[in-house]
Amino acid sequence: MLRSLLSAFLMYSRIPVPKVEWKEENRRYALGFFPLVGAVTGGLLILWRIVCNCLDIGQFLFSAGAVFLPILVTGGIHLDGFCDVNDARASYADKEKRLEIMSDPHIGSFAVMKLCIYLIMQTALFSQVVSVKTSAVIACGYVLSRALSGLTAVKLKSAKSGGTLQSFVRPAHRNITIAMEVFFIAASVSASLIISPVQGISAALTAALVLIFHRYAAYRDFGGITGDLCGWFLQVCEILMLAAVVFSERIMNLW
Repeated sequence: MLRSLLSAFLMYSRIPVPKVEWKEENRRYALGFFPLVGAVTGGLLILWRIVCNCLDIGQFLFSAGAVFLPILVTGGIHLDGFCDVNDARASYADKEKRLEIMSDPHIGSFAVMKLCIYLIMQTALFSQVVSVKTSAVIACGYVLSRALSGLTAVKLKSAKSGGTLQSFVRPAHRNITIAMEVFFIAASVSASLIISPVQGISAALTAALVLIFHRYAAYRDFGGITGDLCGWFLQVCEILMLAAVVFSERIMNLW
C-alpha cells in the first residue's frame, strides 16, 4: 500500500517522495491514492488564502497564485491531457485519427487558444474567492475531481490497449481501488456540505453533470477512455466546480 501511495505521487505530482521500483505490484492501489494529490493541492490553496488575508495581498495576486498552485504540484500533467484532447476534437477526424493526434507530443493552435481561455477564466473566477471558507469548498473539489477521474479510469471502457493509464489500470485491484475512490468521493462531498451546504451541493451536482458528459463524449469521439481524457475531465470538472462555488456564493449573498 505504501509503495502504491508513493507510485501515485511519483506519477501524478512533482512532490518529492522516495522512489519505488516501476513494477505492477507497486501500482496495485495507486489510482486509489490519486485523490490524495488533490488533498495536498487543496491544503496549499487554503494556506495561500490564509497568507493572503494575513498579509493583505490583493485578489489578483491571490488568483494568480491559486492558478499556479495545481500546476506546481502536478507539473501540468492534466493540462497536457486537456490540450491533447482539444487538439484531437478540433480535427473532426475519425476515432483512430483522433487517438493518433492525442499521442502527438506537439501542441496545436486549438489547444493553445483553449488553454489561454481556460487559464484566463480560472484566474478571473479565483479573483472572486475572498474567504477561507470558500477556498475550503474548492479544495474539496480537488479531491472529488481526482476520485471521479480515477473511478472512470477503472470502470469505463478503455479506448486503447496500451498507454500510461493502462499501466495503472491493468495491475489495479479493482474492488479495493473502487472502494477507495468511493470513500474519497463521499468524504470530499461530505466535507464540502459541512463547510457550506449550498456551495457543496452546487459543486457536487456540477461534477456529476461533467462526469455524465465526459462518459458520453469519450465514447462518442474516441470509443473509450484514455489518460488524456481523464486529464481533460479533471480540468473541466475543476473549473466548472469553481464557477459553481463562486456563483452560488453570489446568489446566497443576494438573498
